[in-house]
Amino acid sequence: MLLSFLLLTSSIVMIPDLAFSADAAVGTGKAGGAKPRHVAKAGAAPSGPAGARGASAGRHEEARARSSEDVMVTSLRHNANGGTETMTRTEMDRFVQGSSPMMMLARKPGVNFVANDPLGVDTWGSSLYMRGFQQDQLGVTLDGVPLGAQTYLPYNGQSINFSILSDNIERMDVSEGGGDVALPATTNLGGSIQIVSRDPSDKFGGKISQMFGSFNAFRTYGRIDSGKLNASGTKFTISYARSDGDKWKGHGEQFDQQVNAKLVQPVGQESNVKLFFNWNDATQFNYADQTIDMLNTLGHRNDYYYADYTRAYLAAQGQFSGALAAYNAAGGDALDASYFDGVTHSSGYLGGVNAHLVLNRHLAWNTVFYGQAANQWGTWTTPYVTSPNGVPLSEQINFSGNQKFGFTTALDYKFRKHTIDVGVWYENNRYHVVQDMFQEPVPGEGTPVSGVLGNFGTPFQQNWGENFNTNSFQFHLEDTYRPLANLTLRAGFKSMLVTTVGGSTANYAAYTGQDQLANGSLTSAKAFLPHFNGVWHFLPGHELYFDVARNMRAYSYGGYQLGSTFGGFANQATFDAAKNTLRPETAWVYDVGYRYLSQIVGGSLNLYHADFSNRIQNLTSGPITDPVSTPIDVGGVSMYGVDAALTLRPIKNLSITNSISYNHSTYDNNIVSEGVTYGLAGKKVVAFPQLMYKADISYNWGPATVYANANYMSKRYFSYVNDMSVPGYWLTSLGASYRFARVGPLHNLKFDLNIYNLTNISYISQIGENGLPLSGDYQSALAGSPRTYFGTVSVEF
Repeated sequence: MLLSFLLLTSSIVMIPDLAFSADAAVGTGKAGGAKPRHVAKAGAAPSGPAGARGASAGRHEEARARSSEDVMVTSLRHNANGGTETMTRTEMDRFVQGSSPMMMLARKPGVNFVANDPLGVDTWGSSLYMRGFQQDQLGVTLDGVPLGAQTYLPYNGQSINFSILSDNIERMDVSEGGGDVALPATTNLGGSIQIVSRDPSDKFGGKISQMFGSFNAFRTYGRIDSGKLNASGTKFTISYARSDGDKWKGHGEQFDQQVNAKLVQPVGQESNVKLFFNWNDATQFNYADQTIDMLNTLGHRNDYYYADYTRAYLAAQGQFSGALAAYNAAGGDALDASYFDGVTHSSGYLGGVNAHLVLNRHLAWNTVFYGQAANQWGTWTTPYVTSPNGVPLSEQINFSGNQKFGFTTALDYKFRKHTIDVGVWYENNRYHVVQDMFQEPVPGEGTPVSGVLGNFGTPFQQNWGENFNTNSFQFHLEDTYRPLANLTLRAGFKSMLVTTVGGSTANYAAYTGQDQLANGSLTSAKAFLPHFNGVWHFLPGHELYFDVARNMRAYSYGGYQLGSTFGGFANQATFDAAKNTLRPETAWVYDVGYRYLSQIVGGSLNLYHADFSNRIQNLTSGPITDPVSTPIDVGGVSMYGVDAALTLRPIKNLSITNSISYNHSTYDNNIVSEGVTYGLAGKKVVAFPQLMYKADISYNWGPATVYANANYMSKRYFSYVNDMSVPGYWLTSLGASYRFARVGPLHNLKFDLNIYNLTNISYISQIGENGLPLSGDYQSALAGSPRTYFGTVSVEF
C-alpha cells in the first residue's frame, strides 16, 4: 500500500545534497539591543536566539496516581511513537511555579536551555537548542495551534511563555527527530514540541497558589473548574496568574499576567469539541548585553543605568563614573558597556476551537480553527542618535505585531492493519514592524521615555518600516502499518508552499543610508518531504526504533537589518540579485534508538545524524555608519550525536537518573566576508556545547519529597572560527515539598521550597542574542542568575 510505495520512492530521493547546512544563524533582532547603527563591528556577522485528576479526588486515588507517575519521575517517559517522548505533569511540578516550559524541557538529554533569569521567562535573555537546532528551527504547537518561530518577539506567532500558563500544561510531547508530518509549522527543521493543555475536571473545584522568592519575586495563580454542568458533560475551566519581581541586578521589574480559559463539550461517547482562549500581557526590563571582555573586566553585575538618567546622560557625553571610568581609561568600550535602559513588552491573545469527531469505527475527523494576534515593542536608549533638543540620547523603539488565522483538518481511516492519515493546513499571517525615534529630555526637565511605558508620545523620526503578508499551505499523507502486534511502521510525506509578499513601507535614507529598501516576494516550496518511522517492542520492556525525515524551514521575515531573510537585505538591488539563487533551508535527520523500562531500571541509548542544506546566513559588510547585510547560502554543517540515559530505583521511593549527551557539529565550508576568507571548514558550531551531563535524584517519604539536580555544560564556541569561547560550568538546584492530604474542606495543601544555583557560581548563560562574530569578541553575552530562593504554598478545593 502507501507504505510500500513511499519506501520505494525514498530509495530514489534520499540522496543527500552535496552542500550541507547548519542551523540558521539568523539574528533575533532585538529592538533596542541589535543596535543597527553599531552592529557591524569588525568581523561581526549577525545571526539568530490526558485530562487532569478531578480536584476532589480521594487520597487513595491520588497516592496511586503519584506512585505510577513517579516510576520515571526524573526522566521523560516515552510513548508508542518511538522518537517521541512525553514530559508529564508530575515532572513539571518539580519546578518553581511559573517556570518557562522550555526550562522544564532542559532536563531531557540532548536539550540545552540557557537563561539569564532563574525562571527562564526573559524572552530576550534565554534560548533553547535541541540537538544543535535552535528554538526557531523547531515546530512548536499548543493544542494543535502552530506557535510559530520561537524567537524574541516572533514574526509569525507567539512565545510559549506568553501562550499558556505552565500550570495548565498537561503534557509536552517532544520529538528530537524529524517530527510528525502532520505538524503545522513552517519552522520545523529538526524536531518538534507539542504542548497539550489540561482539560477541566469532571467535578467542581479549583486551585490557588502563591509563590514568593528572592529579589521581591511573587506569583499568584488561581483556577476554577466548573465540573460537569449537565448530562452531556459540558465543563469549563478558567485561570489567572500574575507574576512580578525585580531583576537580580540593576533596576526594573519583570511583570506578566495571563488568563487561560477552556470549555469542553463531549459529543456522544468518543467525540468532543474544545474551545480555548488565552490572553497575556507582559513587560520585561531586560539585562544589558555584554562582550566577554566586559564580563571579565567589569564583572557579572554590570547592567543598565536605569533608573539613573543623569549618569546615562553624562556617559553619552563621554563622562563615565565608577568602574566604567577605569574601563574607559584602559581602552575599554565604556560607551557600549551600559545604556540607560532596554525594555520589552508583549500583549496578545490566542483562541480557537478543536474538534475530535469519531464518525464511525473506521473513520475519525480532527479539525482546529484558530486565531492569534500580538502587539509588541522593545526599547533601547541609544547614545548614537541625538534628540532634536540637543540631548545626546534618544529612545529607539521597534513596534511590531502579527495577526494570523488558520485551520488544520485531517481524516484518520483505519483499515485492517493500516491507519491512513490525510490532511491539510492553511494559515495567513500579517506582520508589521517599524522603528521610531523619540526625544529624551534634558535632565531635570522631564521624564525619560522609558518612564512612561506605552505612552511614548510622537516620534521625531521613523527610521524604517516593514509589512509582510504570508500564506502557508501544507498537505500530508501517512500510512501507519502494524504487521505484528509489537511492530509499528509509518511512512508518509508532506508538501509545503509558503509565500511571503511585502517589504519596506518607510525609509529614512539619512539613517539607513539606502535609497530604496527591498520589496517583493519570496516562496519556499517542497512537494515531497518524506518521513519514515518504526517501533519494535521485541521483548517485555525493550524497544527499538528508528526515524528518518527530511524537513524544510521557510524563509524568515522581519525588520530591516535585524537578521531575518526577507527584510535582511540592505536594498532592492541586493534583494533582486539574490532572490533567484536563494533556496530555503532543508535538513535530513536520522535517528535510531533503544529503550528499556522496568520497575527497577530504565535506560535509553540514541544515535542521530543530521545533514543541513542551503544554510542561510546574514553577512554584514561596510562601515558601521552604513552597514550592508545580505542573506546568502554559506554552506553546510554535518552533525553526529549520541544521548544516553539511565534511571535506577534501587529502593522504594528513590529514583536516580543520569544522562550524558555528546554532539559533534562542524561547518563544511569557509566564508568570505568583506574580502576576508574565514576558515570555518571543520570548525565546531557556535553556541551549542559538545558535552552535557545531567543528574537528578528524588526521594519520597510519605507526604514529603526531596529532589536535587545537577547540570554540566561544556564550553561553547562564541565565534564561528572558534577563536573565542565561553567556559563550561556546573549548575545545581535543590527542592523539597510537603503535602497535607486534607485540611477541613481543602485538600492537597502543599509547601514547596526551591533553590536555584545552589552553589552560587558565576557563569555566562545566554550568548548570541545579538548574533555572534566570525572572529573575536562581540557584545552578545549575558551572565546567569546567582543563587535564588523560592517558596510556594498551594491548595486545592
